Amino acid sequence: MRVRTALCIGGSDSGGGAGIQADLKTFIDHGVYGMSVVTAVTAQDTRGIHAVEAVSPAMVRAQLEAVLGDLPVHAIKTGMLHDAAVVNAVCEVLESLPHCPPVVVDPVLQSKDGTSLLSSPEALARLFRLATVVTPNLPEAAVLAIPPGVAVLLKGGHDEGRGVDDRLIQGDTSRVYQHRRVATKNTHGTGCTLASAVAARLALGDELPDACRRAVRYVYTLVLRSRDSVGSGHGPLLHGLRSG
Repeated sequence: MRVRTALCIGGSDSGGGAGIQADLKTFIDHGVYGMSVVTAVTAQDTRGIHAVEAVSPAMVRAQLEAVLGDLPVHAIKTGMLHDAAVVNAVCEVLESLPHCPPVVVDPVLQSKDGTSLLSSPEALARLFRLATVVTPNLPEAAVLAIPPGVAVLLKGGHDEGRGVDDRLIQGDTSRVYQHRRVATKNTHGTGCTLASAVAARLALGDELPDACRRAVRYVYTLVLRSRDSVGSGHGPLLHGLRSG
């Protein structure tokens, strides 16, 4: 059996619902071996983020070089990168690779409670140029300058209406993945999970449209499953579990 792998680069969520914890759970759900590079540590639960402590750019670089120097990496997913120095450290390492694997960029700007998670959004421009696909939500897409020609999976969850349209824009082609809106507050980690599911599917060999379609369906199934979740705030998705 040939083991497929994916690497997540992002912040740690002590509550387990988002960040690298959600990424690794998603990789496991897809039968992909997961690795992680931690960019920041958060004191976080379902109610919000209470404290953030950054990992130094040098340590982020050391983690990346350790993984990439030893283990095969078939796809990479980036999430919370905290500041420009970390973004640049990640880009420098990826740019130095002879063959960079597919890169899914989740441009995490702030948490559900409004906590800023990236001090310099403009720094992402360099990372966007390495991206196979960028996965912004509607508020993020409104403020980010994503270069023409970069594939974008635009998440429609912040829109209104009974249905949700997630749209893949790839060159002159646009595909819509549509599903009904689920009445629940337990959506903590949906963005992280969607991006890491796309990365997992790319690691398994899917073409981008199929990877996005399967990732959207996976997250929708988790949202349905997580209507009875845990915590007193925005409950997390229940990766790998069956509730009720």
